[in-house]
Amino acid sequence: MHISREASVDSLKAFIDAGGYAPGDRLPAERDLIGALGMTRTTLRRALEALEHEGLIWRHVGKGTFLAEPKSARDVLELPDIGHHLTPVKVMRARLSIEPAIAREAAVNASGRAVAQIMQAVESCEQAETWAEYEAHDDAFHHAVAVASDNLLLVTLYDQMNKVQRNVAWRRVVRESIRPPRSHTSFEEHRKIAAAVEARDPMGAHDAMRRHIGSVSARLFGEI
Repeated sequence: MHISREASVDSLKAFIDAGGYAPGDRLPAERDLIGALGMTRTTLRRALEALEHEGLIWRHVGKGTFLAEPKSARDVLELPDIGHHLTPVKVMRARLSIEPAIAREAAVNASGRAVAQIMQAVESCEQAETWAEYEAHDDAFHHAVAVASDNLLLVTLYDQMNKVQRNVAWRRVVRESIRPPRSHTSFEEHRKIAAAVEARDPMGAHDAMRRHIGSVSARLFGEI
């Protein structure tokens, strides 16, 4: 029986709540979760990815999946406050400082599965039919690069930075077409980043991400 993404996520959250897991506790192995939840492996992994994206769990290659520390109310309230003090250019300068380093770490630490997720996000970006769909897949691409770093702090740092960016920068962008054109420069830039990560080329990944962020900023807001 097909289980929707929302239902699988809700089931996994309910399982965690019922199990009395505390932050830092390791969850059961995938094969045990599959049996307990009655899901396919694919459905379970999508649910795990959703919880990881929400910051509710974190995964360590070779060690397992762990329950993350809950976000405090202070963490949630800080994001809008930060946005009030930033311009789009400052946001892009922050990305330019941080994301190339994340890409470098991804090239050093990425698992085969992490590389596959990056490649999938690249393809999804190029197949997007609207700008909103593209931006969602673009977020997934950059998040996948962060996850490939195998460093929870870097993933959290990227996710928080991205929330601020969407609040500050993207709301000011005016699109002149329904969807990204086939010649959209980010497509090739994404592929170069992905190729460098797959090739285990840290400086290549660093430089490709830096060129990408610089290109996006120049196109949307001018040179930084």
